[in-house]
Amino acid sequence: MVTDTDGYIQVIEYLTEHLSLFENITTTDTGSNSTSDTVMAVIEIELSEQIIIVCSQNEDLTFNQRNAIIREVDAIVYDLEEILSGVVNNPVSAAQKEFIKEFAGLIKNLFDSVIHNQQAIS
Repeated sequence: MVTDTDGYIQVIEYLTEHLSLFENITTTDTGSNSTSDTVMAVIEIELSEQIIIVCSQNEDLTFNQRNAIIREVDAIVYDLEEILSGVVNNPVSAAQKEFIKEFAGLIKNLFDSVIHNQQAIS
């Protein structure tokens, strides 16, 4: 659905271009955050929120289509765990959180595009 598209490859390349955001984070970079959210927790939260929006905006999705979306998100999370393996359990900084939010929005846009194209074909 999404993970086998050129758009997904471009989004992953965008992530790799910004890997420096996830390197050499000091305690001052994380700020005086009262939350102890990890990089992975924020990824899961942001992707979940965006996928909920995708599904709610596309009420005509079948049960099987929704399941396919969930499987795709699982694959995306796995890819992100692989790419960010060294930092997924680190506390998230404000800059990382902002980037992850943007990244999740790009993933949502990919789903929107694929769903739109599938509906146009139907």
